[in-house]
Amino acid sequence: MNIKVISPGPLTTVQDLGRYGYQRYGVPVAGVCDAYSARLANIIAGNSEDAAVLECTMAGPTLQFEGEGLIAVCGADMAPALNGKLFANSEAVEVRSGDTLSFGGLRTGLRAYIAFFGGLSVPEVMGSRSTYLKTAMGGYKGRKLAAGDTLGTIWQPRPCPSAEGRRADVFFEPKEVYQIRVVMGPQDDMFTREGIDSFFYGTYVVGPAFDRMGMRLEGPEIKSAGGSDIISDGISMGAVQVSSGMPIIMLSDRQTTGGYAKIANVISVDLKILGQFKAGDKLRFCAVDMARAQDLLIRENRSLRGLKLWLDNRPGQER
Repeated sequence: MNIKVISPGPLTTVQDLGRYGYQRYGVPVAGVCDAYSARLANIIAGNSEDAAVLECTMAGPTLQFEGEGLIAVCGADMAPALNGKLFANSEAVEVRSGDTLSFGGLRTGLRAYIAFFGGLSVPEVMGSRSTYLKTAMGGYKGRKLAAGDTLGTIWQPRPCPSAEGRRADVFFEPKEVYQIRVVMGPQDDMFTREGIDSFFYGTYVVGPAFDRMGMRLEGPEIKSAGGSDIISDGISMGAVQVSSGMPIIMLSDRQTTGGYAKIANVISVDLKILGQFKAGDKLRFCAVDMARAQDLLIRENRSLRGLKLWLDNRPGQER
């Protein structure tokens, strides 16, 4: 199936789960900001979880299809419609030649993910199809999509499944204040007791300075015990750096190393919430230990594997 871009939306890029194994050479991981939604979209569309998808920010694109296939949209609710008829997030939809996918406007969240049966066919760069915009690496010509671009999907040796019954519950619900769980460290000892109390008891707001690299929060000052500069070390997804007393949460396009102390790291199962934050959203941090964070991740992965197994083995899945 070919996909023609009629209108690209403000920021639509090809992403997968990331470019791993090259941070020691200074190459960022990149990949989707909300891996859970991307994995879910791929599962519903009949793909492996790491197939390349479109990540849409703030507003979705308008796409026209040439050929038949199956799509799924997960993550932010942007009012997706096929040929002008609205359909639900997290539900498989069959498309045919001449059909047009469009979006009405942002209702909840920030980023939506469009998966296509077979996954998007763009060249792999260092084992990933993800776009890293700052160096024009990977994805579709290393850039965001533009009107007139044409993408293809990867041919599959198995039949495209039927859309019937291929759906899942939508996870993201708007809240007045979000609770974000973290594991403390590795440099939490560089902050005063008062500073750590501010971190946990204060309410922070996502400021206007955020992108795929990270988001700067505004709120109570986190006081250091004599400076927060360190010898640069590695940066992980969800690391909470503190610069000038304010926390910065690192996202997919984060640098590979950094010289600000990290007071904590957002646990893996809450990274999906970070990917849906937009300016003005409020959050509070709470601490869990490593064992709890790992248990929650195991449960989430088990749930996704179970969903995939159930969907792929339901009667009548081959059309």
